[in-house]
Amino acid sequence: MIRRHTAALRAALMAADALSAMVLFLFIASIRFGPDGTDAIWNTVGYSPSVVAAAYGFGWVALLWGRGLYRFRVRWSIRSELTDIASTMVLFAVGTFSALFLLRLPDVSRLFLVLLFAAQPILTLGSRLILRLAVRRIRSRGRNTSFMIIVGTGREANDFADRIESHPDLGLRVIGHLSAPGEKKSHVKRPVVGSAEAIEEILHSQIVDEVAICLPVSAWGLVEPITRICQEEGRVVRVPLDAIGIPFPGGHVEEFDGAPVLSLVYGPDRVLGMVTKRLLDVVLSAAALLILSPVLLAIAVVVRLQDGSPVFFRQVRVGLHGRPFVVYKFRTMVPDAEARLRELQHRNEVRGHAFKLTADPRLSRIGRRLRRAGLDELPQLWNVLIGEMSLVGPRPPLPREVAAYDVWHRRRLSMKPGITGLWQIGTPREQDFDRWVAMDLDYIDRWSLWLDLKIMLRTIPTMLSGQGR
Repeated sequence: MIRRHTAALRAALMAADALSAMVLFLFIASIRFGPDGTDAIWNTVGYSPSVVAAAYGFGWVALLWGRGLYRFRVRWSIRSELTDIASTMVLFAVGTFSALFLLRLPDVSRLFLVLLFAAQPILTLGSRLILRLAVRRIRSRGRNTSFMIIVGTGREANDFADRIESHPDLGLRVIGHLSAPGEKKSHVKRPVVGSAEAIEEILHSQIVDEVAICLPVSAWGLVEPITRICQEEGRVVRVPLDAIGIPFPGGHVEEFDGAPVLSLVYGPDRVLGMVTKRLLDVVLSAAALLILSPVLLAIAVVVRLQDGSPVFFRQVRVGLHGRPFVVYKFRTMVPDAEARLRELQHRNEVRGHAFKLTADPRLSRIGRRLRRAGLDELPQLWNVLIGEMSLVGPRPPLPREVAAYDVWHRRRLSMKPGITGLWQIGTPREQDFDRWVAMDLDYIDRWSLWLDLKIMLRTIPTMLSGQGR
């Protein structure tokens, strides 16, 4: 469970450490050598300062990695962090000066190295503290936070919940417990939100990303049905093995607070790949919003002149594991379109829990053109940028659609919804809702960055041909 929740923080720490090291190298070089610092470094080592700075940054991160400063720490503190960073720099300095002596390189400025090695631990500690504080502040506001429910109300369940919440860097929040028959609740500090038998109802009524099973052996008859429901809905299951002391098949064992925890992950589990997917979402959506800003402005002006206000259409959709969010589009229908939906339900072209009507009378003239080209979806780049959606993923459903889902449909909520997906490039005219869901689940089961890239590349000709809607 550690690697899944600390991967983003580790990647951010590595990037911050490398960037701060490179910037510090160039800054001290400019102070030590003045305006001719570039020529001085070039004449000394035969490489440009940017190359040497990059090598220094890579070496600094590699040494920090070797010293374990990117691993999860049970008892993290500023003092321990400073001590470890300082001792790492001492090793770096000793190794560097020893190499200079053995290789007989007298032209390398010792004063430059002393200034660099003295300032680096301070800058590294400062950037790390700022990053950790920023992550904690973001997660304290409910963003980038995962929610866990504990099955069990005994001492072991309460102790495990305490251990989870003693590590805010994980971004895990325990929302409550589910009680098992015959269990005592005297040790529970958090609310008991229901019974273990009602877990399916709880998963549908609350936002739950992970389920921890902390039951006594006498209640282990509930484990199999709980894990089966979690598997069908794409929820992560954690089983602290120190509490039960017996093996359980499947999954993989991780260490948390010095104790083994069995993790059953039902969905994409390539942690670094998912971090990279989010990074690409941020970079590409920000770039697209910037590059396409004239197009967005032009469309907004045309919609305003042709159809009046409002220019944007806002609607609540359901995201990752049931999170509600407001999706943004250019308005393509008449203002009272939602009120007129009921009178058109009998013309629905989709078999199942969705609504689609090709010749929808509520569409405006400009709206029909925007939909045909997929341009009405462009404002959703903002949803991607702030983390509510992804560029590629399952179609974002409406709350009323989700309320009517069968259990197997709900696993499509185990990934963030996307602007495009297999459903758009595969068979956009598909009229069977179950087939839509099957394509979403196929995407989830074989997800990869390469698959995302292929879908994005195939989306472009689909939009140009007007076949995406």
